[in-house]
Amino acid sequence: MQALNISYKRHRFPPQIIAQVVWLYARFNLSLREVEDLMLERGVDVSFETFRRWTFKFGPLIAHVLRRRQPRPDDVWHLDEVVVKIASQSYWLWRSVDQHGVVLEEVLQPRRDKRAAKQLLIKLMKRWSSLPKRIITDKLRSYGAAKREVAPGLDHWSHKGLNNRAEHSHLPFRKRERVMQGFQSPGSLQRFVSIQSATRNFFSVPAHRRSALTNRYHRLEAFEAWKSAANVA
Repeated sequence: MQALNISYKRHRFPPQIIAQVVWLYARFNLSLREVEDLMLERGVDVSFETFRRWTFKFGPLIAHVLRRRQPRPDDVWHLDEVVVKIASQSYWLWRSVDQHGVVLEEVLQPRRDKRAAKQLLIKLMKRWSSLPKRIITDKLRSYGAAKREVAPGLDHWSHKGLNNRAEHSHLPFRKRERVMQGFQSPGSLQRFVSIQSATRNFFSVPAHRRSALTNRYHRLEAFEAWKSAANVA
């Protein structure tokens, strides 16, 4: 069910064009100036600054609807963290994915400690209203300390070699980070990764879907989900 009534009132351009701009920016490793070129080739003459405002306003709303429609994850969750520089200051982006690479939650924290790991676990439990069969992490001790306080009975495997799934989930973010040449603030980073991950969760083809026809149907379903979430269906 759509939780938000996304309205495009008082905007000069049709909702379909606004949603297309947000989708291009969220789905691909494009700068706003590159999106401007693509839209200009299609006859839409709008500055990249306007595209920035559209993404800032509508991207989080669409991502919120997509997250609400996301199916329940499988029962093995991988947790990992990656360092990010913002204005020469180090932050840690904590991320959890299931065994298929679907992003379950992302939290930006200034520390890499038990408190940050605990907040990630709590947000996961609140969002999905349940615990998985198992969590898999690297050997960072903060995970074990946080798990003992939040969910002492949860099965926890701590081994760097088992956590490739979570580490691979950072790659799309790293590619986009280079294109954007960093982020201006913690808020802008948290907002963008939520839009990017919610979009990728729908458009990335699961590993078990192999045939070209099946992959095509999956993408068509993802397009319909995006249009419905953006209220342009």
